[in-house]
Order: sequence, then C-alpha cells, then structure tokens
Amino acid sequence: MKPKIYIKFLLSYVFFGIAAILVLCTFTQRSITNYLEKHEAQNLYREATQIASKYAANFTNTTLSLEDFQVRMESLSSYLSAEIWVVDSQGNVLFNSSDSSIGQRAANAHYTTLPDFDPTSFGNTYYTVGNFYDSFSENTITVFSPVTANYRVRSYVLIHKPVATITEVTNHFMNITFFTVGIIYICAFLILLFFTICFYRPMLKMNSVAKSYAKGNFEPRISLHSNDEIGFLANTMNYMANELNTLEEDQRKFISNVSHDFRSPLTSIKGYVEAMLDGTIPPELQDKYLNIILFETERLAKLTQSILDLNQFGRHGIMLDVADFDINRMIKTTILTFEGTCNKKGLSFDLVLTGQELFVTGDMTKIQQVLYNLIDNATKFSHNNSAIKIETSIKNEKVLISVKDSGIGIPADSIKKIWDRFYKTDLSRGKDKKGTGLGLAIVKEIIQAHNEHINVISTEGVGTEFIFTLPLSKKEVQ
Repeated sequence: MKPKIYIKFLLSYVFFGIAAILVLCTFTQRSITNYLEKHEAQNLYREATQIASKYAANFTNTTLSLEDFQVRMESLSSYLSAEIWVVDSQGNVLFNSSDSSIGQRAANAHYTTLPDFDPTSFGNTYYTVGNFYDSFSENTITVFSPVTANYRVRSYVLIHKPVATITEVTNHFMNITFFTVGIIYICAFLILLFFTICFYRPMLKMNSVAKSYAKGNFEPRISLHSNDEIGFLANTMNYMANELNTLEEDQRKFISNVSHDFRSPLTSIKGYVEAMLDGTIPPELQDKYLNIILFETERLAKLTQSILDLNQFGRHGIMLDVADFDINRMIKTTILTFEGTCNKKGLSFDLVLTGQELFVTGDMTKIQQVLYNLIDNATKFSHNNSAIKIETSIKNEKVLISVKDSGIGIPADSIKKIWDRFYKTDLSRGKDKKGTGLGLAIVKEIIQAHNEHINVISTEGVGTEFIFTLPLSKKEVQ
C-alpha cells in the first residue's frame, strides 16, 4: 500500500509554501504599498497645509521675499525628500524648491506652465499618484493644499515625493516578511519531520504488524516506549495479540477436548454394539453392557447440552429473563433432586437461610442451573456420611449464596483453572466419571451475565466453598 497519508502531508506542505509566496507577492505586497502610500500622503498633506497657511500665503501676497521663501522651502524639501511647488489656478508654476530659477522667472511674469492643469482632477482626494502632467520621469505621490486669501483660492501648494522611496520601504518590509515566512516554513518542516518520526513511522510499524495479525500470525510485537496515545495504542495491539494468541490456543484445546470427550464414549458404544452383533457378548450379559451404553449416551447428551449452553454466552452475552424470586425456596426445591445420590453416600444438607423468604432479582432458570451445578459438584466430591452446608445472607443490598462441602478440596495451583472449559483436576478425574468439565464454566458465565461475582475458597483434603452474589429484590430493600 502506498503511503497516501504521508504524500498528502508532503503535498500540503509544498502547497502551503507556494500559496504563502503567492499571497506575499500579490496581496501582502499590494496591501503594504497602499498603506504606505496613504500614510505618506497624510504626512505630506499635513506639511502642505502648514506651508499653505504659514508661508505660501505671505509669499503670494509678496509679504515674504522670494529668497526667504526659497531658503525655507529648500530646507523643508530636503527634510521631506520631496519637491515643493506653488502653482496658481491657471497652472503657472510660481515656485519650485528644486529650481530657484523658476521662481525668479515667475517673478518677471515668465511662467513655466503645466499643460491641461485642472485642480478639480484630484476629485475628493487630496493626493494623486503618477508623473503629474509628465513633469517627472518616474511616478510620484503628489499632495496639494489650497492657498486662500479673502476666502478665495489664490494658488496651490504641491508636494511631490517619488514613489520609489515608498517602494524601497515596501521592499524592506517584504524582505522582513519573507524572512519570517521562511522561518515559519522551516518550523513547519521540523514539525513534519517530528510527525514523521513520532507518528508516521510508528503507524507504519503498527500497520505492518496488523497485517500479520490479519493473516493469523500473532507473534510480531510493536516495540514502542512512549507515554502517549501512540504508545498506548501499541501496547493495546500487543495485548490484543497476546489475547488472540491465547484464544487461538484455547480454541485448539477446546476442539481437542471436545473431540476426546466425544470419541471416548462413541468408541465404547461402537465396541459394545459390535461385540453384541458378532456374538462376543452372550445374550445373558447384554443387559449389563446395554446399561453401559445407556450411561455413555447420557454422558454424550449432557456434554452436547453443556456445549449448547456455553454457546449461548457469546461476546454479546445472553438475554436474561429478569424477575424477582425466592432464593430460599429455590434452594429447598433444588436439593430435592439429589435425594437419591445423598441416600447412597449418606450425605445431608445443612441449610442456614436468612428468613423464611428471601427475594432476589435475576433469571430464575439460569440461577437454578447455577445452584444445580454447584450442589452437583458438592455431592460428587464430598466424603461419605458428610454434610453439605448451604447458606444465604444479606450484605450491602446483596444476597450472598454459599455452597460448602467437606470433600477432597481443590489444589492451590488449580484454583484459577477450574473456570476454564473442560478443565478437571487430577483429584476430580477419579471421582467424576460422568462430568464434562463445563459445569463451572457455565456457572461463571451465568453469574457474569448478571454483572455479579463468584468466588471459591478451598483447602485440599478439607473441602470447598463457592460463594456468589445476587442483587437483593427492591421489595426486600423497602
């Protein structure tokens, strides 16, 4: 697969650079130029207004000599880096700060005239940009301010400043801007490099490992040691691989155990039936072996039913028919089904029940299956002539149900394994010929489906106690 995301990032980075340069060369440069033109025009207009009010009026009225006016305007012109003109309404240049001869000739009525001069051409603005009636070889900013006397416009003060000075300032600003954008572009590249190292490469590793998982190979691991979301995702994928690997191993064991548990009784049934058919087993002994065949078929039926029950508990759980019921009555009813087994082994039940009635909330059918499996185990593994204690109690709005026997117990190293499917301890194999190894797995699934808990306390050679919880019925709480 091509690295499409990375290519998109690279293209975005290049596009960002090109777009930034285009925007700077067009919009930004033009905006800076316009701003500087207006700002410079405002400054020149203030100067022109000052000249018109203080000096030009006196010069026009001949109260200020040409020489004095020339000296003052040349100083101001040098300060402003601009030319200062005084022009009358007909376009005759009365004064030019850069050429004193124009003023002298104008004093003798020899004017330098601007062709087609029209003060109204400025419109509503106080400045214009251009060569000002072809007076300059380059573009200039020209501002004007009227010189009035007796409420009449006598002449105009014009200040001309080359646009090149503004262009120079604009270029200076643009150089700073390009330098800043260059730094930003480098920073963006460093961010892209950081993204490549910290995000993109780990994503490639995880993608490669995920492909291996999709093909059923759960051995590869992602070696990332970071305390961020990427590291957390890598650890989650490693954990998922371990779980899938364990699940695959469990599936193999499950199939192996199911095959074994089906094959053994089927082999016995097949062998005994063939022996009857070929006369190896005489007719007078057939009843004995027919009972063995019946026993094996019952074990197969029980195994099949247990597998079907477990299959109901998928990853989405099962639908529970939740209702309130009397757990004490259920216990009393369930132990009646073990009367025959108890009589054979001399077993008795010691019931320590809270109240005459104790209502809990749950799936009555499923909880009865839990009780049956736990009591069935207790009767199988209890010593002859012993007692099985069943107790109910209330704690923190929970009902605790305990089934305790005085039997062979469970080895410490097998406590955690008893909930696994088909698991049997070495001690139980000799005691339970008919068991499937699925009873406790079903019990745990049912209790977990109720969002409750089940625990086991066992000492080898002393006995085992199973304790599970159910929510106390609301009617009991009230």
